[in-house]
Amino acid sequence: MLLSVSCKRNESEAIKPGVDKKSARMSSVNYQQLALRWAPIHYQDVDNSGCGSMSGRGDYLTSINFDNDWITSNNWNNIDPQKGFAPKAYSYYSVVETGTHYYIIYAFFHPRDWANVCVNNIDYHENDLEGLLTIVKKSNANEGYGEVQGIVTVAHSDFYSFIPNGSVLQSNQESIDGALKFESYNNQLHPVTAQESKGHGLKAWPNYNIIGDGVKYYPSLDAAEVPAGNDDRDVKYRLVDIFEANGFWARRFNTESFKDNGKSFLRTVGSGGAHTPWGWDDKDDLPGVGELATDPARLANIYFKNFGDIDLNYIYNPYKGIF
Repeated sequence: MLLSVSCKRNESEAIKPGVDKKSARMSSVNYQQLALRWAPIHYQDVDNSGCGSMSGRGDYLTSINFDNDWITSNNWNNIDPQKGFAPKAYSYYSVVETGTHYYIIYAFFHPRDWANVCVNNIDYHENDLEGLLTIVKKSNANEGYGEVQGIVTVAHSDFYSFIPNGSVLQSNQESIDGALKFESYNNQLHPVTAQESKGHGLKAWPNYNIIGDGVKYYPSLDAAEVPAGNDDRDVKYRLVDIFEANGFWARRFNTESFKDNGKSFLRTVGSGGAHTPWGWDDKDDLPGVGELATDPARLANIYFKNFGDIDLNYIYNPYKGIF
């Protein structure tokens, strides 16, 4: 079943500010249910050996405050099973809306970005957050939740784009990196994504895949489960709104959690570091720092063409203070 067959036009062809925002706003769906509808089925590869692996636990998804605090400089140590904090599975999400599209960020957190050998602080660091942008064209399809036209994923300091088989979307200023596949869950088709072990780069499955042991995660609004082991293929992750009260976005200037004006996580272990969604950046692509989350309509219009109508003006975008 093809879920995204609509196309897009170049920025010069985009819908101008005269679009009827009132009618678009009235057609908006519940954002939490929209995020659940298109939340990915997620494959997480697990490595049970090497520096930082903790026999596989280093690759389990969890929340930033899994240890009951938002102090991110103690996460490397606190994920150790001897500390007693369970790695319950979560994904952070945000929704922004234009007259023609919804743009959904999904972000997966690991307390450790680790390596096989920890020498001289190379290739590992405390805290890791990588994810994806899902581009949804508004329509009555899929019970009013629209059509997924493509995704752009974060793998370390690079972005990768994927579209469904048969889509008429074409590459614009960036190349398309592969096909986006779907899998049925609760009688609905969901995009399928995957993360590598250790560094947790994220792409559309099977561009990364489970090799040997691995965890297969499914989305939920309430269940946050802990894998029963390194080869558990049925684990629920809970969706958490980035904009919830006293949550991720609200704490962006908390110096116990973040630095660089909220764009980067603190760390006391390793080299390099992880960024928040509004700090994600491709090292050599055109979109600016954080625009995958903060200005996704512009980014989508750079990556793809043949959308058809694409409105670049936001109805709802808390990253920009638009409510």
